[in-house]
Amino acid sequence: MTNPATAAGLDPTTFADVLRVAGSPGFDRLTEQLRRTGGCAQPVHLTGATKTIDRTTGTLLHHYTTDNEPGGRLRIACGNRRASRCPACAWTYAGDTYHLIRAGLTGDPAKGTPVTVREHPRVFATLTAPSFGPVHNRPGNRPCRCGTRHPDDAPELGTPLDPATYDYAGAVLWNNHASDLWRYFTIYLRREIARRAGLTQKAAREQSRLSFGKVAEYQKRGAVHFHAVIRFDGPDGPDTPPPAWATHTLLDDAIRAAADRVELTVPAREEAGFPGWVLRWGTQLDVQPIAAFGNGEDLTEQAVASYVAKYATKAAETTGTVDHRIGNKEALILLDVPEHPRRLIEACLDLHHAYPDRKLCDWAHMLGFRGHFSTKSRAYSTTLGALRQVRADYRAHQQREALGLPDPHDHPEATTLTLAHWAYAGHGHTPGESWLAANIHRDIQHNRDTAREHRAELMDQLALEGTDA
Repeated sequence: MTNPATAAGLDPTTFADVLRVAGSPGFDRLTEQLRRTGGCAQPVHLTGATKTIDRTTGTLLHHYTTDNEPGGRLRIACGNRRASRCPACAWTYAGDTYHLIRAGLTGDPAKGTPVTVREHPRVFATLTAPSFGPVHNRPGNRPCRCGTRHPDDAPELGTPLDPATYDYAGAVLWNNHASDLWRYFTIYLRREIARRAGLTQKAAREQSRLSFGKVAEYQKRGAVHFHAVIRFDGPDGPDTPPPAWATHTLLDDAIRAAADRVELTVPAREEAGFPGWVLRWGTQLDVQPIAAFGNGEDLTEQAVASYVAKYATKAAETTGTVDHRIGNKEALILLDVPEHPRRLIEACLDLHHAYPDRKLCDWAHMLGFRGHFSTKSRAYSTTLGALRQVRADYRAHQQREALGLPDPHDHPEATTLTLAHWAYAGHGHTPGESWLAANIHRDIQHNRDTAREHRAELMDQLALEGTDA
């Protein structure tokens, strides 16, 4: 007879806990909680209570307590952006990033960006790290320098041909200073734009503005590189058109010149055996104009937004390292970290005492990188906070409707007071709850993807009918 746990694809411990959870008296409410978190993998547990009171009459309008919840706890989503920690919350974060980037490309009045930004010159630029030594790669149709034609999933891709000569210290210091290199790049970019326009920097600022949204991605060799949408705006930002001299060609030339000018010196620490480094951007700089409506071009607005959103939820764990801090080198053996990322982490730990202000020990698991993975300039488009607030307001409106409470937007004269007390009570799932949450997340994602595909097909059909008409 087939083991039920094996048939379900579960280990016996998880299967037994699934049966326990399914047979518990609060199963339906637990499922509802997990669905409201989107199937969060690491929900935060809270205990407490709330009271909603009519401030005019003192009448108790609503009372809630976690005493009646399964286990006496309310579970809320963790909100972690990393897919390695929580696929459900990372999926939400990626969706928010997609809409943020897309709003800066297509415009969205509801998000504070006019649709006229589509007419502004904008490019998708990729700035990479320099070489720290030859690595195994797939150079077009040619074999790697090692003489092998590596498949896409070859584990040696990105690892050094000769680890003994690879500059591991330089690689992690470059990651550690990558955000500073970006900051200098934006400074030089504005100067190069002014130079090519034949203007002073002050005059160029008075006639135009630069807006950008970027995301950091790890290459297989463990070096960070940046993908950035860079857009020309008018003197007052996205609401005004850029001047006639602000063209794609000028922006392309200025980006390449600015990247070539950036230099950052890491001082030597001869007593520790470190000679010092001069950090620069790599030579593999790519700048492509973004097509407004995708008229045969590969790099469309939707493609760019999807690409940025995809990498906003990833971090150094894609290179084989771990997604949490590492205290010492001995832990690397217990964690079974592959050789190349292990050497990078060890370089961070070795460099920490020579450059204590760079906090390389704290960021060793990130291979030295300590910056934000997704950033934007103030005027590029909306903010992640604004997008989350819209979602929170919508859910609050749904809750008020379900409870029969007055909506302050519809009834400003109806004032209510909410008294709340919450306490942290833990986080995470039991094995059975984890399995249930993963299935809930999968179903939600499948349903939304299906609805999105159906909507896209409908829009294509309507466009076709309009053309025929």
